[in-house]
Amino acid sequence: MTTFSRRLKEARKARGFSQERLGIEAGIEPATASARMSQYEKGVHLPGESIVKQIATVLDLPVAYFYCANDDEAHLLQCFHCLKQDDRKQVVDLAESLAFSQ
Repeated sequence: MTTFSRRLKEARKARGFSQERLGIEAGIEPATASARMSQYEKGVHLPGESIVKQIATVLDLPVAYFYCANDDEAHLLQCFHCLKQDDRKQVVDLAESLAFSQ
């Protein structure tokens, strides 16, 4: 199982989507939505960039979340994605001050 497939399955389940429903809402043909999502989750096939963007939009996650090898970084991206623009700036400023103060 790839990092992408693991994160996809976890995110789908956390948001209560069936494979079929997520596939359909991401723009996959209803007749093949469940099978394609299953293949993505098993790591048999990887979706193209446009499908990944659509899946991320449906699940309200940043695209990069699916590719982070580190779970902490993925969680941080997920949290950052949920912030308003002003709050994002504060987080970036704080991160810069912590990262470069050493």
